[in-house]
Amino acid sequence: MKIVGVIPARYASTRLKGKVLADINGKPMIQHVWERAKKSRLLDDLLIASDSELVLEKVKAFGAKAVLTAAHHPSGSDRVAEAVQSLDVDIVVNIQGDEPLIAPKVIDDLAKALRDDERCVMATTIKPLSREEDLNDPSVVKVVVDQNQNALYFSRSPIPHDRDRMGWKSVGYHQHLGIYAYRKDFLLTFIKLPKSRLEKIEQLEQLRVLEAGYKIKTVLTDIQTISVDIEADLIRVREFLRNKA
Repeated sequence: MKIVGVIPARYASTRLKGKVLADINGKPMIQHVWERAKKSRLLDDLLIASDSELVLEKVKAFGAKAVLTAAHHPSGSDRVAEAVQSLDVDIVVNIQGDEPLIAPKVIDDLAKALRDDERCVMATTIKPLSREEDLNDPSVVKVVVDQNQNALYFSRSPIPHDRDRMGWKSVGYHQHLGIYAYRKDFLLTFIKLPKSRLEKIEQLEQLRVLEAGYKIKTVLTDIQTISVDIEADLIRVREFLRNKA
């Protein structure tokens, strides 16, 4: 069974243009992502998929395999699908280009979820919410799961609603981390599905999968990460890595 990791790296990011090339302690962000993903034990191959010749030039300079994809893709999943459509692979791991602290174990755990369960067509990672201020932050996506760890719903709002005011720690909220694994055949099916009603409302593409009746397996981790969406996130990552050095 062949497993490939793909890092979608769109240059024209809406909130932080060119963020995949943003400097983090002397390296572009995309290099941090690639170096960590390269430490995965289960990936047979790893490539970066971008809409920018500039990004391709930069990533090839540090030794990454890269492919140029169309500029019009509405999501990272569409970009990943274009990158792998002609490849002979079974499982595809979509490793977000704005996750410079991604842990190799998270990648491997996701790949295992599909490798070890032939019924699983898609998996994603979740973690306990660790900061109360993230509860009402719409950029931090929350998730609720069933007893089999399949996602019930993803939302930018706090879910479940704490009606009896138990407190955020007692409720035990979980946040979604933007990394996915799919069977290649399912990925190519998914991108052809029409954009769903809830997806349009929340602007979360994974809701398209749930609304179409498919299941998304969630893999729990306690590994801390920082997604980079705005300048403040870049500052947090730089400080985290400096303190760790």
